[in-house]
Amino acid sequence: MEPRPRSFYALAAVFVLFLIFLYGPTLTIAILSFQGPGGGLTFPMRGVSLHWFRDLFEQQAVGDIWGSFRRSFVLGLMVMVTTVVVSVMGGLAFRKRFAGSGILFYLIITSLVIPSILVSLGVGLIWSQSGMTVHWSTSGFGAQLTWTLPFGLLIMFAVFNRFDRSYEEAARDLGASPWQTVRHVVLPIIAPSLIGVALFGFTLSYDEFARTLLTSGSYNTLPLEIFGMTTNVTTPVIFALGTLTTIFSFLVIVLFLAVVWVTDRRRKAHGSDAGKGMV
Repeated sequence: MEPRPRSFYALAAVFVLFLIFLYGPTLTIAILSFQGPGGGLTFPMRGVSLHWFRDLFEQQAVGDIWGSFRRSFVLGLMVMVTTVVVSVMGGLAFRKRFAGSGILFYLIITSLVIPSILVSLGVGLIWSQSGMTVHWSTSGFGAQLTWTLPFGLLIMFAVFNRFDRSYEEAARDLGASPWQTVRHVVLPIIAPSLIGVALFGFTLSYDEFARTLLTSGSYNTLPLEIFGMTTNVTTPVIFALGTLTTIFSFLVIVLFLAVVWVTDRRRKAHGSDAGKGMV
């Protein structure tokens, strides 16, 4: 085995430092969330316990933690479903050139470079000046779609650009209708990408702060609630909340990866069954 060059160890050290920089704050918060009952927002820790995690499930005088979590979860699901549906429809629409498609594409991408706080301000003003109630499920929902839809559409554009249309042609030759072709051929093939778009939509919505700041109305989402707690909470309960939300985010990612794995296994199983049937 040839010895590794010095550049390998230098790059490995840079990578390790990057990981420490990336996950160090999260690990620090997780460690400090296990402070003892007499501990504070300090280090070194004063004892080790689950006191602050238990405190989260008691009546809080500092805010509506679980109500904000439910709102973020529901809003994330709404954004996820809408992002997947609109992204698939947009990807199918852009498979063929049409008048104004280039301008429409750049208009979609533009929302990614506009400062998020300006989007939040603009959407909030539109809602309030139109006489509509500014609420997390309406104006907040619309503001977050300006963030998630461009990502979903870009993914779908890339997927359909390399999609082999011979599968659709074969389905039509066998008598399938356009809807049957989409349902039984196109969607199963792009299913892993759809799961990726869904994960993007949910996670981007779940932790979005700036575009929700001026569009959530009287009820906070979880990121807004956590931000508010940083100004009036002086106990490690905020560390415990951060740890639980991080664990929840990882569980969501694991769930989506499991769905991808199951979908891939089923697709391979169907493919092998079809091959046996042909034999």
